Amino acid sequence: MGTEVVMVDEIPFPPQVTVTKPLPILGHGITDIEIHFLQIKFTAIGVYLDPEVVGHLQKWKGKTGAELAEDDDFFEALISAPVEKLVRIVVIKEIKGSQYGVQLESAVRDRLAAVDKYEDEEEAALELVVEFFQSKYFKKDSVITFSFPAGSATAEIGFTSEGKEESKIKVENGNVVEMIQKWYLGGTRGVSPTTISSVANTLSAELSK
Repeated sequence: MGTEVVMVDEIPFPPQVTVTKPLPILGHGITDIEIHFLQIKFTAIGVYLDPEVVGHLQKWKGKTGAELAEDDDFFEALISAPVEKLVRIVVIKEIKGSQYGVQLESAVRDRLAAVDKYEDEEEAALELVVEFFQSKYFKKDSVITFSFPAGSATAEIGFTSEGKEESKIKVENGNVVEMIQKWYLGGTRGVSPTTISSVANTLSAELSK
């Protein structure tokens, strides 16, 4: 666990963030898309986890990072571990907040529908999240954070751009919170394979200590 700034695609991430306690960065990556052989990068991602998460993942001790990256059960265990987690996202390519909101909405809705958990309460909670992003404009270097308190079925989403004061919203539907985590930390179905691979490699090394 160094104290150096972590560079993710030329974007600096703090080596740790503190919500209730210091959380080190345990993985990072980007979201991108290939269009006509060009790689378009959208966001850089840093995953901050309470190191105590390792205690909840002992079953996977001895597995390589490559094995863990392909093991969705491992990421299920990571998501359900009752420890504090924070995902920090920095915008590389500017887009409207509404576009991001629609992506998040369809990813969460599809995951909930697949396990038959998309009811009126989930729809209402998701609407609030989409509404929150609707009015935002994601300029380059804007920061979105998803903070998941230890052992709680809630999440706090924050957004700040150009050094302005952070705007926040709380999500209080446990099913929606779980699927937001799965969007970023959902193993082979996560939105950023580079992030999943990085988290898997770091935790593999931590588990072998």
